[in-house]
Amino acid sequence: MAGSSAGMTTLLCNMNKQVAIFYPTITYQRHSWCVIRRICMSVSRCQSQAQTKRKSAPQELVGVVGLEIHAQIHSNTKLFSGSQVGFQAPPNSLVSFFDASLPGTLPVLNRRCVEAAVMTGLALNCTINRKSLFDRKHYFYADLPAGYQITQQRLPIAVDGTLTYSHLGGRKRNAVVTKSVRIKQIQLEQDSGKSLHDDYRNQTLIDLNRAGVGLMELVMEPDMSCGEEAAAAVREMQLILQALGTCQGNMAEGQLRVDANVSVHRPGDPWGIRTEVKNINSARNLARAIDYEIQRQMFVLESGGTVQNETRSFDGKTGHTIPMRDKEGLQDYRFMPEPNLPPLMVYEACSTAPPGVAPSQVVVLEEVRERLPELPSVRRQRLVETYGILPEHSFTLVNEDGLMDYFEAVIRETKAGPRKVIGWVMNELQGLLHQQNLSVSQSPISPQALAQILNLQENGQISSSIAKQVFQELWKTPGKTAQQIVKEQDLGMVNDSTEIHRICQKVVDSHPDQVQAIRSGNKKVLNKLMGLVQKETKGRADPVLVRAILEQKTS
Repeated sequence: MAGSSAGMTTLLCNMNKQVAIFYPTITYQRHSWCVIRRICMSVSRCQSQAQTKRKSAPQELVGVVGLEIHAQIHSNTKLFSGSQVGFQAPPNSLVSFFDASLPGTLPVLNRRCVEAAVMTGLALNCTINRKSLFDRKHYFYADLPAGYQITQQRLPIAVDGTLTYSHLGGRKRNAVVTKSVRIKQIQLEQDSGKSLHDDYRNQTLIDLNRAGVGLMELVMEPDMSCGEEAAAAVREMQLILQALGTCQGNMAEGQLRVDANVSVHRPGDPWGIRTEVKNINSARNLARAIDYEIQRQMFVLESGGTVQNETRSFDGKTGHTIPMRDKEGLQDYRFMPEPNLPPLMVYEACSTAPPGVAPSQVVVLEEVRERLPELPSVRRQRLVETYGILPEHSFTLVNEDGLMDYFEAVIRETKAGPRKVIGWVMNELQGLLHQQNLSVSQSPISPQALAQILNLQENGQISSSIAKQVFQELWKTPGKTAQQIVKEQDLGMVNDSTEIHRICQKVVDSHPDQVQAIRSGNKKVLNKLMGLVQKETKGRADPVLVRAILEQKTS
């Protein structure tokens, strides 16, 4: 039975004991190798690996990267118990008797978690196994009370999928490069608790709030070659999971954790010995960790050494991977069938489910397929086809959280064309957001406010330069409207043609050399005169009208 979490806080507080943890000290004679060889940027590594070998030299070593992604399932309760799931709850406050592995407790499978795994598998073009099995994986961690993890080692819920991802490549980083990686399997399993290390008191405290939370482990085949590709694949996976609602994907909160398996070899040779870099918590750090590890292994091999089969961690401050433990001896997890859980059955349609079974207890593929939302790749294609924007712009709109919704909200409210809107969103809006490290949801300027600025410009009430000035003012004082700022600062267009003629004549009379140059055929000088007129009018004159008047007066 799934026990209640009532009364567990006091019990678990008493269970917290000091745990002595010993890490053997490892010294390296060649610790300064990184000074000798600079680490290449991700894009340089990817491009160099795509080049053919030189005739006079053997083929270069290239990286081989596979990933294991642990995605925390977005569910109110845990995988096998009724305990609530929460990130910032007080320690050991969301723990049932089953989570603490007290004798006599039994697992009860959470249907929501099964549906989430099935939906994720369908979105990744996986084969959904109609029958899957649960197993016990035995190993000791202080934050794993049962001494084993319930997982799906023999027969996972989904297999043989594909993830198609894109990243920006090319010399100017504006070409969309599309690649794919095979998904070996998706399996359901429990998360462990969390160990909180107190170095000052030399003790480790255990928080079991996370113990038993449902996870999807997504295993990717080693089809990638550098950090940039791996980071792009993880970002695409993150977007898919968020679109599905199966995982919130917040890497900072541990909802998406990545392990990278990295090795190097020469094309055509067997794969090299791999190392595993554990628990990387951001796409940027993933790229850095993989690229560093590839360079480290290349240096070891080129220096005549041997790469060790080991587990490493990544230090985001130094940009280095650090050895944790070796994996030379194969660890025996003593897998065995989970005796307290029957086979997990998934049915194609309600009609194929056994008679007498309540619909609430059955997962039906037909129903899950109908609930699949628009996926990121489909969104990008729709944006290109609907609005005529460039593929790289659709890539940015979809990949930046909330940016696509912002763009489409502006489109609905303005008369301006999509290409003009995308320019404002990409340049003005994103520029200030990145400068101040803000997300789209934190923007002081709403889509409606930006649409008002564009409408004023489209109606001929303000010029393009004034529109940008109004945008800056709105950013500083978001409580005002665009119309208020234009009125208060007298930024409206100068509509008096007599006044514009007077200013143009004044500029022409005071710059005879430029006028002579224009009459001699140098039409580019006209732009300078236009700038002087706009300076006189504070950017409020219609540039088309100004150009026409100046052309007339200098002809």
